[in-house]
Amino acid sequence: MSELDPEDAKLVTLARSVRARNGAAEGAAVRDLDGRTYNASTVALPSLKLTALQAAVAAAVSGGAEGLEAAVVVTGESRVDAESLAAVRDLTPSGPVYLADTSGELRKQV
Repeated sequence: MSELDPEDAKLVTLARSVRARNGAAEGAAVRDLDGRTYNASTVALPSLKLTALQAAVAAAVSGGAEGLEAAVVVTGESRVDAESLAAVRDLTPSGPVYLADTSGELRKQV
């Protein structure tokens, strides 16, 4: 995969940071159409379960985002799950979703 542009690389940094800070399975970050960023980690409560990407999208929507430019998931998994991808696609049908491993190494673009 080619090098990320600086704005997308910032999303990787944000996603890695929130994952590490919370000791979570995943970290995610999204950038809205106004350039604002939102990040979140996995939510695993008895009454609420969200993937990191779902939580980041929810934060963006609650912040007034009407669309997304890009999204990043940092995880030990080899793919972005369908529910996470669906949350992004609700706001942007074609924006890039990047998958990075826990070291921040880019695996692929979905």
